[in-house]
Amino acid sequence: MKITQRIHHRIWLKNLCTTASLLTLLVLLAWLSAKYSVQSDWTANARNTLSEASQKVLQAMPDEIVITAYLDQPLLKKQLTDLVRRYQASKSNIRLVIEAPDTHPEQLRELDIGAAGAILVDYQGRSERLTILSEASLSNTLRRLANANQRWVTFLTGHGERSPTGEANHDLQTFARELERRKIKVQILNLAVMPFIPDNAALLVIASPRTALLPGEIDVLREYLQQGGNLLWLADPGSAQPDVLEQTTGIQLLPGTIIDGGSKLYGIDDPSFVLVSDYPSHDITRNFQLITVFPQAAALTVDSESEFDATPFLSSISRSWTETGPISNVVQFDADSDEREGPLNLGFALQREWQDGNRQRIVVVGDGDFLANTYIGNAGNLDLGLRIFNWLTFDDRFIDIPANTATDRKLQLTENTVMVMGFGFLVILPLLLIAAGILIWRRRKSR
Repeated sequence: MKITQRIHHRIWLKNLCTTASLLTLLVLLAWLSAKYSVQSDWTANARNTLSEASQKVLQAMPDEIVITAYLDQPLLKKQLTDLVRRYQASKSNIRLVIEAPDTHPEQLRELDIGAAGAILVDYQGRSERLTILSEASLSNTLRRLANANQRWVTFLTGHGERSPTGEANHDLQTFARELERRKIKVQILNLAVMPFIPDNAALLVIASPRTALLPGEIDVLREYLQQGGNLLWLADPGSAQPDVLEQTTGIQLLPGTIIDGGSKLYGIDDPSFVLVSDYPSHDITRNFQLITVFPQAAALTVDSESEFDATPFLSSISRSWTETGPISNVVQFDADSDEREGPLNLGFALQREWQDGNRQRIVVVGDGDFLANTYIGNAGNLDLGLRIFNWLTFDDRFIDIPANTATDRKLQLTENTVMVMGFGFLVILPLLLIAAGILIWRRRKSR
């Protein structure tokens, strides 16, 4: 067939239209891919898909969620980005902001963020810290932010207690600010001025009083406990403890201060600093993996006849004991004295059934320093304190999201299969390519 000028022009025009159509299709596909997102999870157990429980949490949060990360580590940034992207697939108004910790020093000091950085989740003016990069941790944080109602926490004062408004090292101002950021209102109560506990108090805090309560104040406290009021009792060694607390809860303080035989392993020279990294099973410490520090803590025991279901959630290691003598750099256990060997309990969570199916909750910790301004920023002290408050105010509901184990990440091949694949790729496939080349060469030569 002879190609004339007219035919050549028609072929050129046809090719031009085909090219233009393909380019238009590619541009349209690029625009659609930027505007719309389509994903498909082909893994065996859908491990890259957000769980149904997490999706329900997002459905209950119509407003924007802002996740601000102060991180330097590239690996953590990637893990956080991948995790948040799964949430963004179900909720478009989730914003992730990643900042270098050294770019906002004043803001980091205000938020009490160390050099390692932190991840903050904000929703409707409330904020929570994310301590573990996992779907379960982030979903539970979002659930708390979505369901947080305004709660009032009352701190007893007038007896030398740690003050939620005080700036001294032993006070609790930094922790109280964290409570305020989570829509937990803090109020101070002096029973000598107002001889009753307000009805709006979801929780009463007695933080290491130094002097004894008056008889009238003890009566008010006893009535509060008898009516099912929730309580946080911080009992330092040597502090004045109201007898009504011991009588009601059955918790007793052992004489002396706990000595931690393993504190030097963490570079701490003071043996009275108790470090806890292994936690007994309880809702307060559920999935909690951070180390907590307790300076000069008292050991606790519980009366077997207590009306409460008492569960220890803080314990020292076996290489610990209660030191009843002076504490110096060199101390040792005296078996012939009243000292007791570890492991020792320094935190109890108490609960009992109350009227109309309600429950009364009490937490007793043998140390108040772990929430003080000086030590609140150490390791996981702040996170543990918030967990205690959440449990006491019945905001401790967790979402159970099982970890999706990647069942299809390994390919198991038999020896015969490996041999066949190796022989095929190394011998058969090259021979086929050579034969195809020879065949094509001969056909072209015969034309």
